[in-house]
Amino acid sequence: MPLALLALTIGAFGIGTTEFVIMGLLPEVAGDFQVSIPTAGFLVTGYALGVVLGAPLMTLLGTRVSRKRMLMLLMGLFVVGNVVSALAPVFGVMLAGRVIASLAHGAFFGIGSVVAADLVAPQKKAGAIAMMFTGLTVANVVGVPLGTYLGQTAGWRTTFLVVAALGVVGLLGVARLVPEQPRAEGVRIRHELAAFRNVQVLLAMAMTVLGFGGVFAAITYITPMMTEVAGYSVSSVTWLLVLFGLGMVGGNLVGGKLADRRLMPLLYVSLGALAVVLGLFTVTAHNKVAAAVTIVLIGALGFATVPPLQKRVLDQAAGAPTLASAVNIGAFNLGNALSAWLGGLVIAAGLGYTAPNWVGAVLAASALLLAVLSGLLERRDTGKGRIVAGNGNSPEPTPVAVARH
Repeated sequence: MPLALLALTIGAFGIGTTEFVIMGLLPEVAGDFQVSIPTAGFLVTGYALGVVLGAPLMTLLGTRVSRKRMLMLLMGLFVVGNVVSALAPVFGVMLAGRVIASLAHGAFFGIGSVVAADLVAPQKKAGAIAMMFTGLTVANVVGVPLGTYLGQTAGWRTTFLVVAALGVVGLLGVARLVPEQPRAEGVRIRHELAAFRNVQVLLAMAMTVLGFGGVFAAITYITPMMTEVAGYSVSSVTWLLVLFGLGMVGGNLVGGKLADRRLMPLLYVSLGALAVVLGLFTVTAHNKVAAAVTIVLIGALGFATVPPLQKRVLDQAAGAPTLASAVNIGAFNLGNALSAWLGGLVIAAGLGYTAPNWVGAVLAASALLLAVLSGLLERRDTGKGRIVAGNGNSPEPTPVAVARH
C-alpha cells in the first residue's frame, strides 16, 4: 500500500475522533454552557446533518480543483471547525464549530476513497479504501476513549484543540505524501449528477442507509441497554465501546480484503449475519458475557459492509464517481440519524431498551433484500452484454454517467 494512504488514514482518524468523542463529553459541555443534556445533544445531531448536507455541497464546490488540493482545503476546514468549538464562548458558537467541521467529513471520505482507489492496482481498490477507513475505526478504539478521558480530566476544550492538531498533521501529510492527480478534463457538475440516474448507485446508497442504520439502532442506546438490562456499571460502557471499535477495525480490514475478490457474496453474508446477530441481541443483552461478544460481532459485521458498499458505488458510478462517493458517506450518517430516531420511538412506546435491536435487525434484513435485488439486476444486465468482460463488479458506465475527455 502506498505511503500516501497514511496521510488519508490520519485525516480519517481525526475526523472519526471528533465525530464520536462528543458523546462522552456531553455532560461536561452541557455543564459549562449551562444547557440541558438534550440541548447539548444537538451537537451530535447538528454534526450528522452537516455531514449529510456537506458531502454533496463540498464535493460540487471542489469539481474545479484537483482532488489533492480539495483534500487539503477540507482538512483546513476541519481544523477551523474544531478550533472554533474549542474556543467557543457560548453554546451557539460551539454548535457552529461542529457544523463547520462536519462539512469536511463526507467530502473528505468521498474524495479520499477515489484517491485511495486510484493509488493502487484495480484488484486492490477495496483494500485501499478499507485502509483509509481504518483511521475511522481505530478512532473508536483509541481516539474516542483517550479524548473522553482527556476531556474529563483536562477539560473538553483541550480535547478539541488536540483533535485540531491531528487535523494539522493530516493536512501536512496530504500536502507531502498524496501525489497530485490532474483534474479530469471535461468533468462537470452535470456529469457528477448524472451518476444518480444509475439504479445500481441508488441501490448501493440505500443499502448503506439501511445496513449501517441497523448497527446504530442498537449502538445508540447501548448505555441504557447494558446498564439496565445486562447489569453493567456505567463505567464499563467505555470498555464495551472499545470492544465495538475493535470489531469495527477487524470487520473493516477483512471486508476490504474480501471485497476485492467477491464483493456481492460478501454483502449477502455480512448483511444477513448482521440481521441475525441484531435479532439475537435482544436475548444476549441479558447476559454480560454474551452481550460483550455480540457487541464485537455487530461492530465487525457492520463495518465489513463499508469497503464493499463504498467500492460498489465507485464501480457503478465509474464515469463520475466523486460526488456519488461523497454522498454515500452522507448516507452512513443518514442511516445513523434514521435508526436512532426509530430506536427512540420503540423505547418511548414502552417496548424496552432491547427493542431497538429488532429495529436494527429489520433494517439490516431490508438492506439484504436490496443487495439481492441489485445482484439480480446485475445478472440480467450481464445477459444483455452490459458487464465488462472479466469484471463482475464493474458495469460498463452508461452514457449519461461518462465524463467527456
